Amino acid sequence: MHKNDYGYVPNTENLPGIPARVTAVHKMRYEIVCEHGVTHARLKTKEYYVDTQDFPTTGDFVMIHYIDNGDSQIIATLPRRTFFARRAPGPVPRDQAVAANFDYVFIMQSLNMDFNPKRLERYLTLAWQSGATPVILLTKADLVEDYGDFLTQVERIAAGVHTHVVSARTGFGLQGLSAYLQPGKTVVFLGSSGVGKSSLVNALAGEEIMAVSGIRENDSKGRHTTTHRQLIRLKGGALIIDTPGMRELGMWDVSEGIGEAFADVEKYLGKCRFSDCRHISEPGCAIKAAIAAGELDASRWNSYQKLKKEAVGRDEMMRRKNEWAKGVAKLSKQRKKEIW
Repeated sequence: MHKNDYGYVPNTENLPGIPARVTAVHKMRYEIVCEHGVTHARLKTKEYYVDTQDFPTTGDFVMIHYIDNGDSQIIATLPRRTFFARRAPGPVPRDQAVAANFDYVFIMQSLNMDFNPKRLERYLTLAWQSGATPVILLTKADLVEDYGDFLTQVERIAAGVHTHVVSARTGFGLQGLSAYLQPGKTVVFLGSSGVGKSSLVNALAGEEIMAVSGIRENDSKGRHTTTHRQLIRLKGGALIIDTPGMRELGMWDVSEGIGEAFADVEKYLGKCRFSDCRHISEPGCAIKAAIAAGELDASRWNSYQKLKKEAVGRDEMMRRKNEWAKGVAKLSKQRKKEIW
């Protein structure tokens, strides 16, 4: 298997070992692909539990010590071009990457009762923050006769972002995705359960490679079919990261993404009469004036405030994380002295 089949990123740091890409994560055991083919690996203890390398995730490029008849050792995580991160569960605040090194984010919303403009705003913010290019896919086009109103709603939220209406069942609109699905390019799917991620993977692959479950008729919601993040290589050479639970991604760090997703809001910031304007009842407020004039939708302003508030605690969390890391390092040094 040629290394470029999986979009190999050069080892510019000249680290030892051979390159590999993580295709799936199963707790602390990793499925990887390298020049020897598909195999499994585990983290080398010192590099990851003492030297605190970034824990690999699906899509990461890593360096490994290859072992022929057993699990190889992952010794380093190479720098990421793009990635999604969320706050990891547990008492200690830290980033947890959930997918890495992708070129496009397919933000999927279905053309049924599950269509949700507020969720789309959140997904766009996360997509822009990741560093990749967002593309909106309105799925299940076979369920509606006229999708014009849906497109109008998307345009209000995501002006300038390419939007495609598709149906995995009939094949409608799939040809329009070929520009993104080029050899060596990686696309991550972002969408809630029941939106049709697995069905679309199967349609693009031309074969049943992902299990598909139905949706509940009463609310158009589905159950998670994908149980872990997985990188899949299509016959044409494009790579897809299909993901479960992406609906649960929180606003961990969106300092850049929110500016891209809410450019229509941020263009009014800094234009108020008073520099400390709270945008509530102060005279000369540019935000309030824009809403009153119909230039800015009040719901967009409300969404912007909500997402900013959700993300504002990150600096404090990172401070606590750094204090915890310093404490661990200090304790490690003390134990080494005791041993010697």
